Amino acid sequence: MALTTRVLLNSSALLRSSTLPLAVTSSRQAHAAHNTVINFVPQQEAWVVERMGKFYKILEPGLNFLLPIIDRIKFVQNLREIAIEIPEQGAITIDNVQLRLDGVLYLRVFDPYKASYGVDDPEFAVTQLAQTTMRSEVGKINLDTVFKEREQLNENIVYAINKASAPWGIQCMRYEIRDMHMPAKIQEAMQMQVEAERRKRAAILESEGVREAAINRAEGEKKSAILASEAIQAERVNVAKGEAEAVLLKAESRAKAIERIATALEKDGGANAAGLTVAEQYVGAFGNLAKESNTVVLPANLSDPGSMVSQALAVYDSLSKRK
Repeated sequence: MALTTRVLLNSSALLRSSTLPLAVTSSRQAHAAHNTVINFVPQQEAWVVERMGKFYKILEPGLNFLLPIIDRIKFVQNLREIAIEIPEQGAITIDNVQLRLDGVLYLRVFDPYKASYGVDDPEFAVTQLAQTTMRSEVGKINLDTVFKEREQLNENIVYAINKASAPWGIQCMRYEIRDMHMPAKIQEAMQMQVEAERRKRAAILESEGVREAAINRAEGEKKSAILASEAIQAERVNVAKGEAEAVLLKAESRAKAIERIATALEKDGGANAAGLTVAEQYVGAFGNLAKESNTVVLPANLSDPGSMVSQALAVYDSLSKRK
């Protein structure tokens, strides 16, 4: 009975010693876990177990069994992605402008073993690494590039952090620059630069508008002149065609008239009729001399109409004989 009582007391002492709080670090904060023989590991957590002071294994989420006293839960690592605020710090660009920047770092533990034994305080280490990396990357570029290529700057910082934190079992998912402050004089100079740039763009837009308006007017005048010249050309072509057709019609009419006259002359009395017609036209021509000009040259026998008719008939007879 005494032996049984002693064994029970020793077992209770062992259980009490095994349930004492243990300082267990995590990537976010200190976390206490106790070896209760039957252990339930939450999802997205990794419990690093040491057996007699030496790394033994990493407990997976769910039900796990450990030996009391011999096994000890040394570290608890949070496998979820966490956000760490990077305090504000100073950085000098390549053109000697001092900036004050702060940001947010998103990371997660991908190897609980390295995160437990590779670095003493993962959060502090990554925070310091992010600050030094940000200062280094900002020092490689000028002030204008910081604003224009902010995304590229974030990518460069993430790459540098991942390269240095790989032995720690920590992966940087992304880094975001949250706020950026600069000296008041630099801010005023940038404001003046922005205003000058806006005035420049306004002047350029105005000049481009004037140029386009002038081009449009010139093109309109050009098209108008082309259309006017085409209209004049079409008018002249139409007039020429009309005159040509009129000449052809007159020629055809005269040819037909001459042909009829020739036919009439071949009939009896045709020659006398033709002579009479020529004489009448000759006399009528003298009647129209004074209508078109003030200077008139008259024949000497103007007072003798009979002689004029005889002369006209003589001209006709001579033409007929030549034929």
